[in-house]
Amino acid sequence: MDATTGRTGASRRDRDAETLDQLGEFVAIDRVTRGLTMSSAVSVGPGDDGAVFLINGSAVVSTDLLVEGVHFKTEWSDPHSIGRKAVAVNVADLEAMGASPVSMVLALAAPGDTAAQWLREFSTGVREEADRAGICLVGGDTTRARDISICVTVVGQTEGRSPVLRSGARPGQVVAVKGRLGWAAAGLAVLARGFRAPRAAVESQRCPQVPYGAGRQAALAGATAMLDVSDGLLADLGHIADASDVVIDIDRARLDIPDPVMAVASATGKDPMVFVLTGGEDHALAACFEPGTVPDDWQVLGRVRGREADEAPRVLVDGLPWQGSQGWDHFH
Repeated sequence: MDATTGRTGASRRDRDAETLDQLGEFVAIDRVTRGLTMSSAVSVGPGDDGAVFLINGSAVVSTDLLVEGVHFKTEWSDPHSIGRKAVAVNVADLEAMGASPVSMVLALAAPGDTAAQWLREFSTGVREEADRAGICLVGGDTTRARDISICVTVVGQTEGRSPVLRSGARPGQVVAVKGRLGWAAAGLAVLARGFRAPRAAVESQRCPQVPYGAGRQAALAGATAMLDVSDGLLADLGHIADASDVVIDIDRARLDIPDPVMAVASATGKDPMVFVLTGGEDHALAACFEPGTVPDDWQVLGRVRGREADEAPRVLVDGLPWQGSQGWDHFH
């Protein structure tokens, strides 16, 4: 800053006061995409009508929509965390298929009076999480809207492997998890009460810690069914049970209760096991393996068995049906 004129400080304040209306669509897009690093698989990145990139093996595509007031609240989450979360929750789906991330496109809808500073911090979060996940942002779109909405579509590659589906669980296998369980749900309970601690739980709600690379690790170890825990362990394992026509039995004694989750449960008078079994948004990976093939850093939580003739596919806890909600359902 020029100590005499103060011009640098003034110009910075002017930039911070800018809105998307003042920037315009194409300047906003340029600020998101300027200086992006492309991998060798990408031959055409942002700037044309479409991106061009190479795929090794089969392509895996997934998309997620994050809507203000549903998936995040701006009074709870800073734009940097929202940008990170937009990437993380999408790449988790590629991990769940055993795919390696390649590229993504991002569409952002926001009110015209959204601060340009919000966009800068959001873009920084997107870039940082993309680097962590090993994926390239290759394009997207922007538009005006009443609320902030973010749609991310990701593309991964199988590198010659078969994708790991939900329908591959077999009786006699074990169920194992890699990543956090219950942290994000505990953070949501804290934020809903107007508090900001324990910080670890709150930060997990703002942006999950996806175990990047663990999906490929599981696929190479022979996982036959896998998904990411977005709606709650019981609810999501229910998808594997339904798709595979099996029964999954979780052993509660094998579940760890992390200190932040225990602290929130004590403060709110809730059963910590509810957070761990039914809390979503941590995006841990859950997979089914043959006994003896589970990677060392995965936690075995239960087993897969065949269902009886009059029994529906389902998830049990200690051999019994779970009483209460299984997890999150957007329309229920």
